[in-house]
Amino acid sequence: MSERHLVTGGAGFLGAGLVKALVGAGRAVRVLDDLSRGRAHRLAGLDVEAITADVRDAAAVRAAAEGCAVIWHLAWINGTRFFYERPDAVLDVGIRGTLNAIDAALAVGARRFVFASTSEVYNRPDRVPTPEDERILIPDVTNPRFSYGGGKIAGELMTLHMAARRGLEAVIFRPHNIYGPDMGFAHVIPEVVERIIALSDGLAKRAIALPIQGDGAETRAFCHVDDAAEGIRLAGEQGQSGAIYHVGKPDEVAIADLIHRVGRCLGVALTLVPGPLRPGGTPRRCPDITKLAALGYAPAIGLDAGLDATVAWYRAHFMARRAT
Repeated sequence: MSERHLVTGGAGFLGAGLVKALVGAGRAVRVLDDLSRGRAHRLAGLDVEAITADVRDAAAVRAAAEGCAVIWHLAWINGTRFFYERPDAVLDVGIRGTLNAIDAALAVGARRFVFASTSEVYNRPDRVPTPEDERILIPDVTNPRFSYGGGKIAGELMTLHMAARRGLEAVIFRPHNIYGPDMGFAHVIPEVVERIIALSDGLAKRAIALPIQGDGAETRAFCHVDDAAEGIRLAGEQGQSGAIYHVGKPDEVAIADLIHRVGRCLGVALTLVPGPLRPGGTPRRCPDITKLAALGYAPAIGLDAGLDATVAWYRAHFMARRAT
């Protein structure tokens, strides 16, 4: 019989993508999610056991881990807006949840613990494309944005120096700007779609001025969730214990270019109006994926194709909401 896998946060956007990849590879999967931001419909049609519980509930996590050989810990509060607005909750879920997941893995005799970190740990990396051995840092502990990156750094330390030192195989992956349909709403692509629809009066206007944060010269490297999920599975199952792997697609694009592409998907020409940036962001982000590529990772979904489907999903959602 196949080993059972537990995915915390498995009804989240990235978690559900991983669950699909694991099920597709023939794994037996159990999901723990409190559904505060996760959505049960993301798991529809998948042969998984779903448990509704808060990752901060140690007893619930321990019970969910029973009989599982691999624990994938993805439960967290994501979305830049929440880092600024709810830093206390971000840290509480992150730190307490990670401790509970590690303790549960040890208690049930799990073999492997896989931790979802983030590219946010680099803040402003010295090297772009960025390899996994780049220094990580929190430049300003008074900025609530770093509740997320700081919590993930703490989680990495716990994974490497608690989980691994106490007998678990331990692997860390750092995803870089994963996107796709139904990714939530506190991210750049859905936020841009929503603002274009609002400012164009439900797409009635074919050209608008769109205020943005910064001047759009900042860059990111976007990776479709289907590619990312397979990369996470490879890192978690085949990665070396104690190792860190980047999951992403090393194709850097300026935010201004991304926004214009979203506008073209919606049929609206945009004139971008620069504005202030929130403090704590980084001007460039692009991963070096050499380590994961050595395990067979080869992301294949281009940005234009991925954006078409993603923007279409959000267009349908926001237009339906306007109609009610």
